[in-house]
Amino acid sequence: MRISTSQIYDQNIRSIMNNQEDLVKTQEQLATGKRIITPSDDPVGAAKVLRLTEEIDELEQFQRNNDLVTGSLEQQEAVLTNITNSINRARTLVVQAGSGILSDPDKRAIGAELEQIKLEIFDLMNTQDADGNYIYAGYQSANQAFTYNPAATGNAISFSGDAGMSFIQLSNSSTIQSTSNGYEVFENVLSRFKFSVTSDTVSSLSNATVSEQGTFDTFFNKNYDPVTSANNDYQITFLASGEAQLTNVGTGAVVDTVGFESGKAFTVKGMQFTASAVAGDTIEFSLDAPEKKSMAQTLHEVQEILMDSTIDNSALQEAIADSLVGLDNGLEKISLERASIGSRLNIAESTYESNLDMEIAAKSSRSAIQDVDYAEASSEFAKQETALEAALASFPQVSNLSLFNYI
Repeated sequence: MRISTSQIYDQNIRSIMNNQEDLVKTQEQLATGKRIITPSDDPVGAAKVLRLTEEIDELEQFQRNNDLVTGSLEQQEAVLTNITNSINRARTLVVQAGSGILSDPDKRAIGAELEQIKLEIFDLMNTQDADGNYIYAGYQSANQAFTYNPAATGNAISFSGDAGMSFIQLSNSSTIQSTSNGYEVFENVLSRFKFSVTSDTVSSLSNATVSEQGTFDTFFNKNYDPVTSANNDYQITFLASGEAQLTNVGTGAVVDTVGFESGKAFTVKGMQFTASAVAGDTIEFSLDAPEKKSMAQTLHEVQEILMDSTIDNSALQEAIADSLVGLDNGLEKISLERASIGSRLNIAESTYESNLDMEIAAKSSRSAIQDVDYAEASSEFAKQETALEAALASFPQVSNLSLFNYI
């Protein structure tokens, strides 16, 4: 076959260019550490690498979410721990105030300390995160969760946020609550169950209080009717047999009958009465509607009682009983919230470990497909370099093969 001079030049140039292209490609693989530089290098492998990269990016975002929610939950745990410590101190002071041996200045001193604890708890309930958001304000996180207005006709400390709760995704199948609203944690706390005497026909009624709170709470929970108010009205009728009979006015049902002696205290369903009465006399009372208030509001109320020297001992004891029940119920709420935070932190930690394992596996799979084998690539580079040098060296020799050299 006859080969023209033009073909010799074209063939040698093509060979040199191909060797240069292969050498440059191998050099780029060595420089980047990637076997697949463009999709054309391995279309199937490139598609797998793309899917794995998307999966890794998603897992990394989940891990960032996890870090954020863990920090938020740990901050909430710290807030609740501080509130618990403050309430325990306040409870000790309230019990001390009810001992009956303190002077008015001592009571005012306790009231002053309770006021400082109240303000401390109020500040903690308005805790902000690193972005300046109020963590217990629900979806109204730009505004303060609780407001304090001592001149208010109702509660001086009230919730100003909403019932919103934030959730954050930690994996494709796991979403956990990152915040709780202040109403559920602090405000939705039942106050002490009580009753109010509405009328009586006895000659003297010197005492009508809850003496056995647990017994009365059971009676209250079982019988309070939030729909029909008449069913919350009761009457004690004094019988000729020397007994006091408790009857539900709304239903007419006899609830209980206990022994009675005029002028002496008697207890029925946890309620203690001291009355001077004869057969046929009655005492009528109603179960008070349940109230809910924050522990800060509870402290505000008992603190005001202690600061008022005109309050008699019976009113003080009633206020102390109210505050102790309110504080205990509030501590129970906080304990439940702390348990919930602990479980969420456990879930976040477990999910973090699972995501980390999946991320390592995905990176390993991507590396196996995409990353270059340096030993193989180095050998290939040396071979291609030798081929290029051979092509460059042989081209002048071939180009000099001409009949003109022999003429």
